[in-house]
Amino acid sequence: MRIALLSDIHANLEALEACLAHARERGAESYALLGDFVGYGADAVAVVDIVMRLASEGAIALKGNHDAAMERVESYFNDDARAALDWARRTLTDEQKRFLATLPLTVERTPVRYVHASAASPERWDYIDSASAALRCVQASGSTYTFCGHVHDQQLYFATARGRMSAFTPVAGTPVPVRGPRQWLGLVGSVGQPRDRNPAAAYAIFDDAKREITFFRVPYDHHSAAATIRRAGLPEALAYRVEQGI
Repeated sequence: MRIALLSDIHANLEALEACLAHARERGAESYALLGDFVGYGADAVAVVDIVMRLASEGAIALKGNHDAAMERVESYFNDDARAALDWARRTLTDEQKRFLATLPLTVERTPVRYVHASAASPERWDYIDSASAALRCVQASGSTYTFCGHVHDQQLYFATARGRMSAFTPVAGTPVPVRGPRQWLGLVGSVGQPRDRNPAAAYAIFDDAKREITFFRVPYDHHSAAATIRRAGLPEALAYRVEQGI
């Protein structure tokens, strides 16, 4: 089965629609949506509608830290992020807020574990930004494959014979064999707000039959997404980041 792995959509409708169309064209049969559906962007209502529909059709949907902030905003959010979260809170329906509130932090579908941040204390929203953080994650996961978002970058870690984790930077569109028995950790990137100075949306497809993962970058109308942010009256910096991929 080909599973499309999408995370950190951040209320960017244009990016989400582009990635879903791209995944369908490549034979995706199911979806794992790894959280942060709201925040930063201005299309929270439309994005959550799509996530709810996909979840009703069997997709995995997880809670990210921005989704959790619909219930309570933590102090670590900066002013721009708070403005977007306030916008989402005002525009989402009660049903959508309840949906986000009830999402799980992690889901296991052997041999895969899905989580927004790290499988090691997922409620703490720790970043996997080093080999040691990756090792803590896979040790807590206990699964052959662990797929995460949160970091906004695309990275693949694998367990070495010495029990450590080694990082591999994937090339977009190039399948990577990920065969057992070693453990693998894939950071699938951000659909709605990549931060590597490339505005193209990022996601991945895992083929569990072939045991391979392919990371993708999908160009989309990021200028339209930025214009929606400006029309909503959100901080200019949020529109600029979408346009520049930063």
